[in-house]
Amino acid sequence: MTELEVDGVDELIRTPHALVYDLRIEALEGAVLAQGRLELRLECDCVRCLRSFTHMLVLADWTCHLPLRGEERVPVQNDCVDLTPYVREDILLAFPQYPLCDIECRGLPAAPPKSSPEPGGVHRTETNGAVWSELNKLNL
Repeated sequence: MTELEVDGVDELIRTPHALVYDLRIEALEGAVLAQGRLELRLECDCVRCLRSFTHMLVLADWTCHLPLRGEERVPVQNDCVDLTPYVREDILLAFPQYPLCDIECRGLPAAPPKSSPEPGGVHRTETNGAVWSELNKLNL
């Protein structure tokens, strides 16, 4: 996917697979009309649980109207028009903004609560003692 330059745009989304497309190009009076289907398989990391999953990005009715005249005209070389920037823009706009492996994903499992050796649920550590001893030195 180096031609589209979409890798690295989002750290949670990778594009190791090729773009699959089925396009019909039509020459209109003073313009080119491209219509068809774009498909790209994305490798994503879930934002909640960090698990990797595959997401199929499909632009089923992709359409691009390119003028051949005027200020907005596209360059034509050997009867060819480069669709790459237009395909790239639409693919980036279709990237999942918040990739989830499943809508019901609950995220990372919570750490089990530690059992407290002292009554009242207080767990004393050396760090806790050091903090309190420093506070006890204050003259208020």
